[in-house]
Amino acid sequence: MANDFKNIKEELQEIQDPEKAKILLKFFKTGKGQYGEGDIFLGIKVPEQRKIAKKYSTIPLDDISQLLKSKFHEFRLTSLLILVLKYKKEDFNGKKEIIDFYLSHMENINNWDLVDSSAPYILGDFLLDKDKSILYRLAKSDNLWERRTAILSTFAFIKNNKFEDALNIAEILLFDKHDLIHKAVGWMLREIGKRDGRTEEEFLEKHHRIMPRTMLRYAIEKFDNDKKKFYLRGLYW
Repeated sequence: MANDFKNIKEELQEIQDPEKAKILLKFFKTGKGQYGEGDIFLGIKVPEQRKIAKKYSTIPLDDISQLLKSKFHEFRLTSLLILVLKYKKEDFNGKKEIIDFYLSHMENINNWDLVDSSAPYILGDFLLDKDKSILYRLAKSDNLWERRTAILSTFAFIKNNKFEDALNIAEILLFDKHDLIHKAVGWMLREIGKRDGRTEEEFLEKHHRIMPRTMLRYAIEKFDNDKKKFYLRGLYW
């Protein structure tokens, strides 16, 4: 419908919560020099955004593009939630169009929740049985969110018990300076461990002494206490 874009904006603005917005400004590190510098929040809970996304899941990409270019964080997240729903319903050609759209709008996918709620379900899913070289390029990007997109996209592979690319990209990001990458890589290693503990431990045996501590802590979160202590002390039996 022609008025869907207008309706989505109005419905989101109707449920905004200024007090919650103040909390989100701090939570998403929007201060000067922080990773989310300048981001603007309306203070809308994610479940409410999901309801609106489901209601408007058939809107055209042009409308999604307008939402994704918004200065308001919740507009961008809602647009990506819609995009994920659209992607799931499309055939190959439709999915390819969404992939091209997604890659051309990456500058607007500029916070960790925006990446995490879309990259595995769109880019990762599409690349599951295809050439993955784009993820390796993103992993070497100067842009924090592109690097996070690279490792989070591998979640789709991990869920299908395909670990090689996740491990390779984890190695590329091993010396990344940002804790949001440390957390993301550790998280993906932990997800590998849930499915294949030996594969995760082989990676840790090789790298745990040089991994950022946050990355290591995320990776070993599900280990028993004794094994955690060994890794955190930089020892291995």
